Amino acid sequence: MIHVPCPALFRRLAALALAGTVASGPVLAADFSDPTWPCIQRKVGALSVGLMWPHPIPAGATGDAALAHEIDELAARLALRRLDPDALRPEIAAFAARHDGSPEILGRVFAQAFDTLSTRRAQVIKGIETFSLRQIALAERVKTARAEMTGLMAADSPDFDRIDALEEQIDWDQTIYSDRQTTITYLCETPVLIEQRLFALAQILQDGIRPPG
Repeated sequence: MIHVPCPALFRRLAALALAGTVASGPVLAADFSDPTWPCIQRKVGALSVGLMWPHPIPAGATGDAALAHEIDELAARLALRRLDPDALRPEIAAFAARHDGSPEILGRVFAQAFDTLSTRRAQVIKGIETFSLRQIALAERVKTARAEMTGLMAADSPDFDRIDALEEQIDWDQTIYSDRQTTITYLCETPVLIEQRLFALAQILQDGIRPPG
């Protein structure tokens, strides 16, 4: 089959060339030395429980099954991100009162909630890094396809079947790229929101500690 180039095709190629400038480079990153981090928010690696909880936290099990169960239940609720920390104040205050405002017991609660939330946060960060690498790979795929299309169009006898296939591929890839980018704002906010939640929970739990004497 012989293809006759038409103005519509060249207009579409021109539009793709312009749109491709967005997808041909790396995903926008706050730190260009780390292409796996596309977020405006600064990347903070592993969190430290000691930066949030100023009191010693006992190691090992409590030795009291009933207390351990109570700690587990409260820590699990604190780790539920759908529950606002301020809404949990009465529950935390009641728990603290039952245990005489013990910093050790309250520290155990925070440590368990911290472990759960920091693990989730690490998973989100890993997901963001994977997301960024996939976007970079997709952008490179679009860049390669555009370069091939340019070469084909410059040939004395352009292979229009291949040009059509590349055009379809670029359209599809750029649609996927753009759709994915709409999710990055939420993804990037999630580690920060978890970190903020941990600081808020630490403060509320500390408010339940009874001063010595």
